Amino acid sequence: MKVKKFIIFFILISFLLVSCNQDEISNQKIEPQSENALYLGTVVDISIYDEVDKDIFKTLFKEIEDIENKMSLNIKTSEVNKINENSGNDFVKVSEDTFNVIKKGKEYSSLTKGHFDISIGPFVELWQIGTENAKVPNKEEIKNALALINYENIELNEEEMKVKLKKQNMKLDLGGIAKGYAADKLAKTLKENDINHAIINLGGNVLALGSKPDGSPWKIGVQNPFEPRGKHVAIASVENKTVVSSGVYERNFTENGKLYHHILNPFTGFPVDNNLESVTIIADSSFDADGLSTGIFALGLIDGLEFVETLDGIDAVFITDKKEVYISSDIKKNIEMTNNEFKLAN
Repeated sequence: MKVKKFIIFFILISFLLVSCNQDEISNQKIEPQSENALYLGTVVDISIYDEVDKDIFKTLFKEIEDIENKMSLNIKTSEVNKINENSGNDFVKVSEDTFNVIKKGKEYSSLTKGHFDISIGPFVELWQIGTENAKVPNKEEIKNALALINYENIELNEEEMKVKLKKQNMKLDLGGIAKGYAADKLAKTLKENDINHAIINLGGNVLALGSKPDGSPWKIGVQNPFEPRGKHVAIASVENKTVVSSGVYERNFTENGKLYHHILNPFTGFPVDNNLESVTIIADSSFDADGLSTGIFALGLIDGLEFVETLDGIDAVFITDKKEVYISSDIKKNIEMTNNEFKLAN
């Protein structure tokens, strides 16, 4: 994926989802220690608001580099690529990290009734959205790939940490879940080093560790899906929470006047079309939020909101193409609308 042209832009608006509270932090004379780097196809920005040895950043970026090396489709020797290369043939032994992500990904695929499916790889490869080669596949290509998409054809051997894809040419794609796993792992390392106030931002996947240093909640912006990153529709007040968004604005292209985005429907092979512009998940675990955000988006407003209401510790903000905002019940009190172009609809 061609991400280099976005790096400067992302760095200039680093901390994009928490920019709304920068004046407050400045007034308190709190200067975070921050570093960023490019991993998992995005800019990873970590800001720590406690006294800390700067060597901690080396540890953190080493951890995320390790995850990328195991799970990225862009790294030929990754464990996920080895699984894909052996599809229809043999089990592949993998690390605990990769096994855990695939296992949890399969669980989320089942929980969302296949609307999120980590075996989506053949469709992702066909469309190539987010690269310079993005194109609309023909009907025959879609039909052939459709026969390969089924999370139930992922076999797991938990005792030996082995994974097998039953059908030849099946392909796993962990892009919809790996960042969440990485964010939680980085947060665990921070806690183990007695760091209690920090923000981890993986290209819009934000994990707020603890509270702000003065004890008040972090203020995290809910992305405006009609504007560039850093423009928000509402502010979520959170502590020890993650805020993860999925939307049509993230990666897309236009062909013959029609916009095609990267959230693909596993049942049709085409981008999800349900009048939603974005879904933002607020949860205790970034792993959960990342794994659920795509599936909840694909479920649509009515089914998605109903589904969220059944989940403990999971909340969501839905934004439609008519600029209507729907918020799940448990989080409403912590959401402040900030853009009068948008209407709170429930």
